[in-house]
Amino acid sequence: MKKIEINTSFTAFQYVEELPQDVQSLMKQAVEVRKNAYAPYSKFRVGAALLLDNGKIVLGSNQENAAYPSGLCAERVAIFHSNAIYPDARIVKMAISAASDTNPTLTPIPPCGGCRQSISEYEFKQNTPIEIYFMGESGEIYKSDSIKNLLPLTFDKNFL
Repeated sequence: MKKIEINTSFTAFQYVEELPQDVQSLMKQAVEVRKNAYAPYSKFRVGAALLLDNGKIVLGSNQENAAYPSGLCAERVAIFHSNAIYPDARIVKMAISAASDTNPTLTPIPPCGGCRQSISEYEFKQNTPIEIYFMGESGEIYKSDSIKNLLPLTFDKNFL
Protein backbone atom coordinates (compact mmCIF):
# COMPACT_ATOMS: atom_id res chain seq x y z
CA MET A 1 0.00 0.00 0.00
CA LYS A 2 1.13 3.54 -0.64
CA LYS A 3 -0.29 6.92 0.18
CA ILE A 4 -0.79 9.40 -2.62
CA GLU A 5 -1.08 13.08 -1.80
CA ILE A 6 -2.52 15.60 -4.21
CA ASN A 7 -2.10 19.28 -3.51
CA THR A 8 -4.03 22.09 -5.10
CA SER A 9 -3.77 25.82 -4.72
CA PHE A 10 -6.02 28.79 -5.32
CA THR A 11 -5.59 32.53 -5.20
CA ALA A 12 -8.16 34.35 -3.07
CA PHE A 13 -9.30 37.89 -3.80
CA GLN A 14 -11.26 39.78 -1.15
CA TYR A 15 -13.27 41.93 -3.56
CA VAL A 16 -14.10 42.05 -7.26
CA GLU A 17 -12.13 45.31 -7.43
CA GLU A 18 -8.93 43.38 -6.58
CA LEU A 19 -9.23 41.29 -9.73
CA PRO A 20 -7.34 42.23 -12.91
CA GLN A 21 -9.40 44.69 -14.97
CA ASP A 22 -10.40 42.16 -17.65
CA VAL A 23 -11.52 39.66 -15.01
CA GLN A 24 -13.51 42.35 -13.16
CA SER A 25 -15.45 42.95 -16.36
CA LEU A 26 -15.91 39.22 -16.91
CA MET A 27 -17.14 38.67 -13.35
CA LYS A 28 -19.55 41.60 -13.58
CA GLN A 29 -21.01 40.01 -16.71
CA ALA A 30 -21.34 36.67 -14.90
CA VAL A 31 -23.20 38.43 -12.07
CA GLU A 32 -25.47 40.19 -14.57
CA VAL A 33 -26.28 37.10 -16.65
CA ARG A 34 -27.01 35.20 -13.43
CA LYS A 35 -30.25 37.22 -13.34
CA ASN A 36 -31.34 35.42 -16.54
CA ALA A 37 -31.20 32.00 -14.89
CA TYR A 38 -34.37 29.95 -15.11
CA ALA A 39 -34.37 28.44 -11.63
CA PRO A 40 -37.99 28.04 -10.45
CA TYR A 41 -37.21 24.79 -8.59
CA SER A 42 -33.87 25.23 -6.88
CA LYS A 43 -34.05 29.04 -6.54
CA PHE A 44 -30.27 28.85 -7.13
CA ARG A 45 -29.03 31.13 -9.91
CA VAL A 46 -25.65 30.82 -11.59
CA GLY A 47 -24.02 32.98 -14.24
CA ALA A 48 -20.92 32.18 -16.26
CA ALA A 49 -18.86 34.38 -18.57
CA LEU A 50 -16.12 33.02 -20.81
CA LEU A 51 -13.32 35.01 -22.39
CA LEU A 52 -12.17 33.38 -25.62
CA ASP A 53 -8.79 33.80 -27.29
CA ASN A 54 -10.50 35.63 -30.17
CA GLY A 55 -11.60 38.35 -27.72
CA LYS A 56 -15.25 37.28 -27.71
CA ILE A 57 -17.18 36.84 -24.48
CA VAL A 58 -19.81 34.11 -24.22
CA LEU A 59 -22.36 34.09 -21.41
CA GLY A 60 -24.50 31.39 -19.84
CA SER A 61 -26.97 30.99 -17.00
CA ASN A 62 -28.44 27.83 -15.52
CA GLN A 63 -31.67 26.57 -17.07
CA GLU A 64 -33.81 24.17 -15.03
CA ASN A 65 -36.55 21.82 -16.13
CA ALA A 66 -39.36 20.06 -14.25
CA ALA A 67 -38.08 16.83 -15.82
CA TYR A 68 -34.89 16.66 -13.75
CA PRO A 69 -32.10 16.28 -14.83
CA SER A 70 -32.99 17.84 -18.18
CA GLY A 71 -31.74 21.28 -17.14
CA LEU A 72 -28.25 22.57 -17.68
CA CYS A 73 -25.74 24.45 -15.53
CA ALA A 74 -24.52 27.94 -16.48
CA GLU A 75 -20.96 26.79 -17.07
CA ARG A 76 -22.02 24.13 -19.59
CA VAL A 77 -24.50 26.47 -21.30
CA ALA A 78 -21.63 28.91 -21.90
CA ILE A 79 -19.04 26.28 -22.86
CA PHE A 80 -21.30 24.44 -25.30
CA HIS A 81 -22.54 27.67 -26.84
CA SER A 82 -18.98 28.97 -27.29
CA ASN A 83 -17.97 25.79 -29.09
CA ALA A 84 -21.09 25.93 -31.27
CA ILE A 85 -20.41 29.47 -32.52
CA TYR A 86 -16.60 29.64 -32.22
CA PRO A 87 -15.41 26.02 -32.62
CA ASP A 88 -11.76 26.96 -33.14
CA ALA A 89 -11.52 29.44 -30.26
CA ARG A 90 -9.92 28.55 -26.95
CA ILE A 91 -11.41 29.42 -23.58
CA VAL A 92 -8.90 31.61 -21.77
CA LYS A 93 -10.81 32.58 -18.63
CA MET A 94 -14.08 31.71 -16.99
CA ALA A 95 -15.93 33.73 -14.34
CA ILE A 96 -18.73 32.15 -12.31
CA SER A 97 -21.10 33.73 -9.81
CA ALA A 98 -23.83 31.91 -7.87
CA ALA A 99 -26.65 33.23 -5.70
CA SER A 100 -29.64 31.73 -3.93
CA ASP A 101 -33.07 33.33 -3.79
CA THR A 102 -33.47 31.93 -0.27
CA ASN A 103 -30.04 31.94 1.41
CA PRO A 104 -27.08 34.32 1.23
CA THR A 105 -24.11 32.91 -0.72
CA LEU A 106 -21.11 34.71 0.70
CA THR A 107 -18.38 32.15 0.05
CA PRO A 108 -16.93 31.09 -3.31
CA ILE A 109 -19.09 28.44 -4.98
CA PRO A 110 -17.15 26.16 -7.36
CA PRO A 111 -18.55 24.37 -10.40
CA CYS A 112 -20.42 21.11 -9.78
CA GLY A 113 -18.88 17.76 -10.72
CA GLY A 114 -20.57 17.59 -14.13
CA CYS A 115 -19.32 21.06 -15.00
CA ARG A 116 -15.83 20.21 -13.79
CA GLN A 117 -15.80 17.26 -16.18
CA SER A 118 -17.01 19.45 -19.06
CA ILE A 119 -14.41 22.13 -18.32
CA SER A 120 -11.79 19.38 -18.19
CA GLU A 121 -12.89 18.10 -21.60
CA TYR A 122 -12.42 21.50 -23.19
CA GLU A 123 -9.15 22.17 -21.38
CA PHE A 124 -7.91 18.82 -22.72
CA LYS A 125 -9.27 19.61 -26.22
CA GLN A 126 -7.52 22.96 -26.45
CA ASN A 127 -4.37 21.77 -24.65
CA THR A 128 -4.10 24.97 -22.62
CA PRO A 129 -5.32 25.69 -19.09
CA ILE A 130 -8.47 27.68 -18.41
CA GLU A 131 -8.31 30.22 -15.58
CA ILE A 132 -11.42 29.82 -13.45
CA TYR A 133 -12.69 32.54 -11.10
CA PHE A 134 -15.66 31.75 -8.87
CA MET A 135 -17.64 33.49 -6.17
CA GLY A 136 -21.01 33.58 -4.43
CA GLU A 137 -23.23 36.61 -4.75
CA SER A 138 -20.57 38.66 -2.95
CA GLY A 139 -17.46 38.18 -0.87
CA GLU A 140 -14.24 36.41 -1.73
CA ILE A 141 -13.38 35.24 -5.21
CA TYR A 142 -11.20 32.19 -5.78
CA LYS A 143 -8.98 31.75 -8.82
CA SER A 144 -7.83 28.40 -10.10
CA ASP A 145 -5.13 28.37 -12.79
CA SER A 146 -6.59 25.19 -14.28
CA ILE A 147 -9.47 22.76 -13.81
CA LYS A 148 -6.81 20.36 -12.51
CA ASN A 149 -6.98 22.17 -9.14
CA LEU A 150 -10.69 21.39 -8.89
CA LEU A 151 -10.53 17.97 -10.54
CA PRO A 152 -7.01 16.65 -10.02
CA LEU A 153 -7.72 13.12 -11.27
CA THR A 154 -9.24 13.85 -14.65
CA PHE A 155 -10.99 11.37 -16.93
CA ASP A 156 -10.33 11.99 -20.60
CA LYS A 157 -10.33 10.23 -23.96
CA ASN A 158 -7.02 8.51 -23.18
CA PHE A 159 -8.95 6.13 -20.90
CA LEU A 160 -11.34 5.06 -23.66
